[in-house]
Amino acid sequence: MAFNVAADAYDRFMGRYSAVLTPQMADFGRVKAGQRALDVGCGPGALIAELVDRGAHASAVDPSPPFVAAARERYPDVDVRQATAEKLPFADASFDVALAQLVVHFMADPVQGIAEMARVTGDGGVVAASVWDMVGGQAPISPFWRAARELDSGVEGEARRAGAGEGQLSELFAQAGLADIEETAFPVHVEHATFEEWWKPFTLGVGPAGEYFQQLEPEQQQALEQRLRDQLGEPIALETRAWAARGTVSY
Repeated sequence: MAFNVAADAYDRFMGRYSAVLTPQMADFGRVKAGQRALDVGCGPGALIAELVDRGAHASAVDPSPPFVAAARERYPDVDVRQATAEKLPFADASFDVALAQLVVHFMADPVQGIAEMARVTGDGGVVAASVWDMVGGQAPISPFWRAARELDSGVEGEARRAGAGEGQLSELFAQAGLADIEETAFPVHVEHATFEEWWKPFTLGVGPAGEYFQQLEPEQQQALEQRLRDQLGEPIALETRAWAARGTVSY
């Protein structure tokens, strides 16, 4: 997966939306001051910032070396480790809450990843995760994939990824053995003054969309950009949403 990129590239691509999502994620995870909180798939640290601001004792993991380096530099007092969700480097019951923001759909084994989050969370603790509504076409990157499919019907996009539709995260949480599972939707409204502001981050090679764009021939890249310019105009106002699930660890 194309996340071995500079932290600044990710900030420009998805961090601008993550900043709007993080307060909702922390609220949903019932994060409180003094809790031991784990951010799984932390990226450059958008959710870490929210956890620290709320007075939690934060730890974090991410498989991307550039993101781990950036998170460590930005939050030197936080224990940030390079690791995957499926193999968390922590003892059982190390945390009160474990969160995964926009990560489950990139896990190699989502059920195992969520089960690992539950393993490192104490009895009665909270595990929560969120994923953009790719199936419903209400993700910040949905316009990109719609236009790409219009130009090439063979484009898969990200709608088939785990947890990307209503009810899917809850099913994964149930398979991972969590109790008291609840699901909700997080609305995320973001405005872009110009088309360039929205578009340029897609050219930086971040994630499946950036990877797809960089594999196109120059004339195909130009055709995709022009189609999106025609469709979106400017300014661009995006009404998007993420699905989120929450469960309780019960021994």
